Amino acid sequence: MVVLDRCCDRSREIARGFTEHLVEGAWEREGPRRHAGIDACRGDWILEIDADERVSPELGAEISRIVAASPAAWHLVPVDNYVGGRLVRWGWGASFARSAHGALFRKGAKRWGEQRVHPTVAFSGPQGETLSSPILHHVDRNISEMLRRLDQYTSARAADLRDSGDIGSYGQNLRRMVSRFWKCYVGRRGYREGPWGFLIALCAALYPILSYLKARLETSPGAAPHPGPVPASGKREDPAPSLTLPRLRGREGWGRETE
Repeated sequence: MVVLDRCCDRSREIARGFTEHLVEGAWEREGPRRHAGIDACRGDWILEIDADERVSPELGAEISRIVAASPAAWHLVPVDNYVGGRLVRWGWGASFARSAHGALFRKGAKRWGEQRVHPTVAFSGPQGETLSSPILHHVDRNISEMLRRLDQYTSARAADLRDSGDIGSYGQNLRRMVSRFWKCYVGRRGYREGPWGFLIALCAALYPILSYLKARLETSPGAAPHPGPVPASGKREDPAPSLTLPRLRGREGWGRETE
């Protein structure tokens, strides 16, 4: 089952060369798009793969063995993350990438949330053994693409924060920079990847503070900048006058990919 979300390239033509099972539409959020594909599946087991991920013959064979005998509802599948042609195994996490996820599950056992970026995932039923063969994930082509992805993720997260009505505090998000960098670089042993591990930890550390700053300082369409947390006095001071700067034009929306 292939999900096509507003594709403007040859994705549909290519997918038709392999299967007639296509789901086409336009979804603003990840969860509903994924559920459109999940709901269209007719088998008992589902393997969820993104457009930048690949399944090796070894993983395919292992999945066949697992689904033939597993009493569980879902299984974690490890992920090998590549930046360009380099395999980067250590340091991933903290909402920037993942080293394993529940990609193999029985239909009805996995539920995606409604957030714009990194939606929550809930599983029902018992977890089975973690597979040994990894999904091959081509995360980014280069550092510039990684930074563009960070910009996209933080913009989407800022919109989620505005919608929630609680964007957190400046101090809280400054502290999270330190804790997230430490978690990725030391706790998840990103130091083993040298400068690549430092870069991954840096991006993970910047994610919460950039999301907060965008939610507070930038305007969403038709909205004023978020005033931030209420002071202890319960009263806000009148905002200082500010200059209006021209907005830079950038990439519009998300990449249209085949899943």
